[in-house]
Amino acid sequence: MTAPTASPPRQITPPEDEFATELAFLAAHDSGPRPPGWRLTPRAVVTFVMGSGGRALTLPEDQAPDAALPRRLVVTRKFVGERALVERCVITLAGERGLLLVGEPGTAKSMLSELLSAAVCGTSALTVQGTAGTTEDQLRYGWNYALLLAKGPSRAALVPSPVLTAMTTGAVARVEEITRCLPEVQDALVSLLSERRVAVPELAGTPDAQLHAAPGFALIATANLRDKGVSEMSAALKRRFNFETVGPISDLDEETALVRRQSRAAVERAGAPYQVDDAVLEALVTAFRDLREGRSTEGWEVERPTSVMSTAEAVSVAGSLALAAAYFPSQRDVLGLLPGHLLGVIRKDEPADAACLRGYWDSAVRRRAEQGSHTWRTLWDLRSALED
Repeated sequence: MTAPTASPPRQITPPEDEFATELAFLAAHDSGPRPPGWRLTPRAVVTFVMGSGGRALTLPEDQAPDAALPRRLVVTRKFVGERALVERCVITLAGERGLLLVGEPGTAKSMLSELLSAAVCGTSALTVQGTAGTTEDQLRYGWNYALLLAKGPSRAALVPSPVLTAMTTGAVARVEEITRCLPEVQDALVSLLSERRVAVPELAGTPDAQLHAAPGFALIATANLRDKGVSEMSAALKRRFNFETVGPISDLDEETALVRRQSRAAVERAGAPYQVDDAVLEALVTAFRDLREGRSTEGWEVERPTSVMSTAEAVSVAGSLALAAAYFPSQRDVLGLLPGHLLGVIRKDEPADAACLRGYWDSAVRRRAEQGSHTWRTLWDLRSALED
């Protein structure tokens, strides 16, 4: 008998695999009413996304013991945002409405849609990435042309899209960056979301001429408020969605903790030690927040750059600092690398915005240095690194 082959390592583990124990535990922990086709109760879905607040949950006494599950478990917080937002998203999905998550880039819209999908139906993989090249077939169905030519139109020859697969199995489909799809492609979703079925004219006269949505089917889409070249959604399509705006993290400490956690995980996956201390991380996140909001934490006016200073970008910079410190050790402190990485982020959309960063250094950074902060004094001394 051949031994089972170990799964190859993955750079990113889907939430349904990474948090499989939590999902199974919550399914056993909360036996309340569930919408048709759902694996967890709506309350348990919110707990999965937002965590149990550091409190260990305990399986009911009458729950049959499962050797694979712990009796007590602390559910980790995965999304840093408002609980009320997540609750509204869950209610939208329970009501079989389309859910559209909108917001600035890097605000974890995709991550939230993945977590919701994994909790509701057990998979986040039924996804279509919206681009200008996305076709209607990618939202409905295509054909296996070898079978089509050999045997003619049949259900076996039909190749369902991820959306159609979600429909017929009662799962959650995801459409990323829906406004990057052309209007005629977007409109393929209108009848799908209202009539909850897909017509297959090629199979007319057979039971498969109409493919109907199974209980539990829902659709989550995301849209980027900063994306250029987007296609405006039609009024008919907008009416089929509930809109929820995912904003930046409001609390400095929470954002810093998230940047630390995610950048540490990325660096540890690379097999490198994490050598970015808390003072550097706080300076990094503070600079991102100041430039993002156009105002420092002290209330000083700051010119906002064109580039989006998102939490995701901050995680990327923190990870780069840690990798640089691990792979290229030198006498220079890791804080000395920060101005160059900030300059790279600022110039991403508009090279001329380097002047915004220099202005930030000449105002907020200088004033903090004058107030006696060692970290900001060091950054002020690195002002020359921002010159072209």
